[in-house]
Amino acid sequence: MKKRLIGLTGGIATGKTTVANYLASAYNLPVLDADIYARDTVTIGSPILGAIAQRYGTQILSADGSLNRQYLGEVIFNSPQERHWLEGLIHPQVRKRSLNAIAESPAQTLVLVIPLLFEAEMTDLVTEIWVVSCSQQQQIQRLIQRNNLNTEQAIARINSQLSMDEKVSRADVVLDNSSTLALLLKQVDEALKKGSND
Repeated sequence: MKKRLIGLTGGIATGKTTVANYLASAYNLPVLDADIYARDTVTIGSPILGAIAQRYGTQILSADGSLNRQYLGEVIFNSPQERHWLEGLIHPQVRKRSLNAIAESPAQTLVLVIPLLFEAEMTDLVTEIWVVSCSQQQQIQRLIQRNNLNTEQAIARINSQLSMDEKVSRADVVLDNSSTLALLLKQVDEALKKGSND
């Protein structure tokens, strides 16, 4: 039997984590998180962190030698060229980890949370695509609250990704997270049920 591989994506701060946590807790589904894999590639002493420090100098590192994410964010969210360079290092590693995890999991249904599913060209890893969406105004507000950013920084992060319209147009399932949590989770229940009946 072919595995059901749900690719969960959406814009930044749209609610992907909320959906993933719900699928894990309510349905006991294994969640593979591309962000965790990406963080693992830049741990202290990793070749990729070495390459980053070589390119940007030691100010890119915190006092303990770990990656200064805030500083790196300022660099890559203001320069598409630098972002592409960094993604070129990290995305192949994320793909490799994801493929290994899919192969090793005995579960028939897996959730792959890949924020840059389209941008990183990883749609071939999944059998269906779920996009969590909300209005840009909501994204900006959530980012400002969650990441302590100003409006300009929040917009730069949103604009660094494929537009929400484009993501929605390529989705098999669209989860609208512009209303209440209860309504969002109801859509998740329906999408999961529908797919298992197909």
